[in-house]
Amino acid sequence: MPLETIVQGRISEQLRNAVAGYFDIHMLQFDVEFERFRHAVRLSGVFRAPVEEAYDVISARAKQDGYVIFFRQEGEEQVIYALQGSLPQVRRNYLLAGLLFVATLASVFLTFGLTPEMGIDWRGGFSYAIPLMSILLAHELGHFFVARHYKMQVSPPYFIPLPLVSLGTLGAVIAMLAPPKNRRQLLQMAAAGPLFGLVLAIPILIYGLSISEVGPLPVGQPYLMEGNSILYAGIKYLMFGQMLPSPDGIDVSLHNVAFAGWVGLLVTALNLIPAGQLDGGHAAFTLFGRRIRPLSYVLIVLMAVLSFRFTGWLIWAALIFIFGRTYAVPMDDITPLDGKHKALAALMLVLAVLLFVAVPFRFVPG
Repeated sequence: MPLETIVQGRISEQLRNAVAGYFDIHMLQFDVEFERFRHAVRLSGVFRAPVEEAYDVISARAKQDGYVIFFRQEGEEQVIYALQGSLPQVRRNYLLAGLLFVATLASVFLTFGLTPEMGIDWRGGFSYAIPLMSILLAHELGHFFVARHYKMQVSPPYFIPLPLVSLGTLGAVIAMLAPPKNRRQLLQMAAAGPLFGLVLAIPILIYGLSISEVGPLPVGQPYLMEGNSILYAGIKYLMFGQMLPSPDGIDVSLHNVAFAGWVGLLVTALNLIPAGQLDGGHAAFTLFGRRIRPLSYVLIVLMAVLSFRFTGWLIWAALIFIFGRTYAVPMDDITPLDGKHKALAALMLVLAVLLFVAVPFRFVPG
């Protein structure tokens, strides 16, 4: 008997034992291409138990024989893919994460803490750096703690300093080396960041606005004006009783704390763009599945149009073209969202609309 036949017989027996009682096999195929893998085993058939429960049992059984299991819905077929090997284990470099956090804190501090007139302005620097870094840290730790709760293979948050340029930071990234178990866990991990961040950003913004001055816009001198989102404009209206900036040239001059809160809202809005590996991309994928993929092209066109008013959107259009067309597909991509998770995903998309700023910054020459 050929060796290949013997090996395939052993694999077939192992996988049939793994799915026994939970999945009726209609067809078993070897050396099938699956996503970026070439030698998967494909089992098509019908589940005999709730899919979420079946995944826990089947994946645990298969792991003992050295297989990683994926569930997929392909048209009318329910399919299990089995790959020999194991999921990658992330190496968590907490020292590097800590050093980058300190470097980013210093970089953000210098945004308002280094002035030509005063040199080092400790009060000005920390009044911006501490609230902004608190918001960003809350956002990233929201992702991290939920991911660790579900035993996802993620790195600690790595902050990105950008000294003496713009806002002082490019935010932070968390590397996810292995896909999440199912859409529900992916959604919870994605939603935790924006929600944790907003819990700090909104009170910080409100407090900052309460100590900011409202008055006439500068005349005869250039200035930079921050953009309005629906949420930001609404908060200002509730606090000051009018839409700002007003038609008669009245606006609020943001205190550093208020500006930190505004930046926190902007960072959250950018993360909620429904593309690729962004939080909004995760939320959209969990809600609509693979049908969401054409949306990336719509976003690219939209940002190209918006770039006529704010050129920064060209960078985002390029990033979405390069990175934003690939979504995080869970290992069990059959288990649907239940009602409460659909509501959470919808909330994420509503927040994306409320926080979006078409023109984040506008230079007024005076």
